[in-house]
Amino acid sequence: MAAAAEDPVAASEISPVPAPSSSSVETAFSRMSLDEKYELVLSVGEECIQKEELRNLLEKKVNPICYDGFEPSGRMHIAQGVMKALNVNKLTRSGCVFKFWVADWFAQLNNKMGGDLKKIQTVGRYMIEVWKAVGMELDRVEFLWSSEEINARSGEYWPLVMDIARRNNLARIIRCSQIMGRNETDELSAAQIFYPCMQCADIFFLKADICQLGMDQRKVNVLAREYCTDIKRKNKPIILSHHMLPGLKQGQEKMSKSDPNSAIFMEDEEHDVNLKIKQAYCPPQIIEANPCVEYVQYITLPWFQEFEVQRGEKNGGNKVYTTIEELHSDYTEGLLHPGDLKPALAKALNKILQPVRDHFKNNAQARDLLKTVKGYKVTR
Repeated sequence: MAAAAEDPVAASEISPVPAPSSSSVETAFSRMSLDEKYELVLSVGEECIQKEELRNLLEKKVNPICYDGFEPSGRMHIAQGVMKALNVNKLTRSGCVFKFWVADWFAQLNNKMGGDLKKIQTVGRYMIEVWKAVGMELDRVEFLWSSEEINARSGEYWPLVMDIARRNNLARIIRCSQIMGRNETDELSAAQIFYPCMQCADIFFLKADICQLGMDQRKVNVLAREYCTDIKRKNKPIILSHHMLPGLKQGQEKMSKSDPNSAIFMEDEEHDVNLKIKQAYCPPQIIEANPCVEYVQYITLPWFQEFEVQRGEKNGGNKVYTTIEELHSDYTEGLLHPGDLKPALAKALNKILQPVRDHFKNNAQARDLLKTVKGYKVTR
């Protein structure tokens, strides 16, 4: 392991967000019908395994537990920041409790930040600050650090990891290497063989009813359902996988933190956002694999419930879109041009990000965290 670096924020500050409130005050979700809850929760996912199980869960359990794990591995991009806040808010408004697994040990296994746990934990605290600033509703959200929780309940955790490991052959585990951002053909360290078994165990350790991670984590979530079959457990975790937002360059299926021009970062300045969107891949009349159109679909339109485009009279005048279907139709027909879409997208993104910029400028602790994180080298 790399030598520990000096940390500007004390380690004792690692758990800054309180557990969800147990207040008996009537909340919005208690007035929602089952159909309303089901549709709202389902809207989070590009894929749901299985829909009938999700409906049954929402009918029988008032406060289902959702989980997502994240490796603190550098600055946060807009998919991880804004999209995650949107999804978490939908789920908690439906009555769910959301558990964030701050996977500091996992980041170390995956050699993020050079395997330096102090740096990894600093990045984790920065990420929590971003979510607080962008508007994630935290009353029903818990941030749990894997190093703390596993140490505190090791007698529960490690036997579970070992049981999952012994019930699966090596080839099956290696097929899950995608969850670490690795390919099956990559040379994996022994530590990275542990990773899928541990991530599978996390689901049961956290008592998660719903695995709400990206499509890139699908394989290990399916592994958890297969494990339930092996041990004859009736209630399997539901997999609610969200869409993976592409990078801004042509052919980038996923954003890359190591390529600053492939993504909008949560504290990017206004001029950075404008330039990145101006240079982004956005072919006229094509919506497939068009990152600018996807930004509208998954970020700005859900955030504002509308998307306003300013155009000259000869181009049809200003227009406000309230559905992605209408925007898709205009764009494919050539009624909406990239030259009009891009400035509108940049303006909307800057409006979303301004509170985050303000927080990291005006809050001394957040400002120190960001300065430190920006100084770290992103490692694969």
